[in-house]
Amino acid sequence: MGGGGGSSGRSLGDTRHLEDRAKEILQQGDTGRKNVFISFAYEDVDAVNLLRGQARNENTDIEFNDLSVKEPFDSQRGEYIRQKIRERINQSSTTVVYLSKETRNSRWVKWEVEKSIELGKRVIATHSGESAPGPVPDFIEDNKIKVVPWSKLANELRKD
Repeated sequence: MGGGGGSSGRSLGDTRHLEDRAKEILQQGDTGRKNVFISFAYEDVDAVNLLRGQARNENTDIEFNDLSVKEPFDSQRGEYIRQKIRERINQSSTTVVYLSKETRNSRWVKWEVEKSIELGKRVIATHSGESAPGPVPDFIEDNKIKVVPWSKLANELRKD
């Protein structure tokens, strides 16, 4: 038996296009703000909170979205945490990676970058100050991710 009798003339591709467009609109919300997932090593949470506050004070159109995770990547709750992070990344238009000397050792950041790329998200790396602290992690260089100072991040995000 099944659903309605006639053919609407729409293909599955049309439906997927409409679904993708709806997700894009929802990601930005009706405020025009960009929903950005921010990936960072947990040790950098204080610096990231300061930068978030600065963005809020400057009335930027950026809304940061993340999950601050203390648990080890391979903990018993690891898969559940990855599922929740995946959902946050999927809701965002862009992933921003905060670079510090801790980033290179964070399995969470590496996984978040890889997952963002897999989900087709734009990824940008940023840092405080004029230059990135220490060598840029291999997973940033290998994926040819653009690195910009925090002071130029808002302009870079507007390009998307």
